[in-house]
Amino acid sequence: MSRRPLPLPFPDVTEAPLVTELHFPEAGVTVKGEFELNEFATLAPDTLDFLRLYIKVRGNLKEVERILGLSYPTVRSRFDNLLRSIGYEPEAADPRDEVLSQLERGDITPEEAAKKLRR
Repeated sequence: MSRRPLPLPFPDVTEAPLVTELHFPEAGVTVKGEFELNEFATLAPDTLDFLRLYIKVRGNLKEVERILGLSYPTVRSRFDNLLRSIGYEPEAADPRDEVLSQLERGDITPEEAAKKLRR
């Protein structure tokens, strides 16, 4: 029997899954009951991949930014979404992130960004 990842999130279902059986094939043991999955087990695959990378680089968002080739504000947004996914409310956004986003989009010049960041 081939092993597959949990089919989560499941289409049109918002409740958390309840595991009713654990099977240990090498030991030949099956345990039946009602078991809750932890908050990490129910993460969407892309969020779980982001978490794995975050752990691999020891929580360095700048390194995550470099590896993924994304802007810091985008990486920070994905991190905030990860926090919400596991039940935490992220800290208030750093206002400097918006300035950096504007600079990245070309809405302001580097000089304007530097001026705003000095305030």
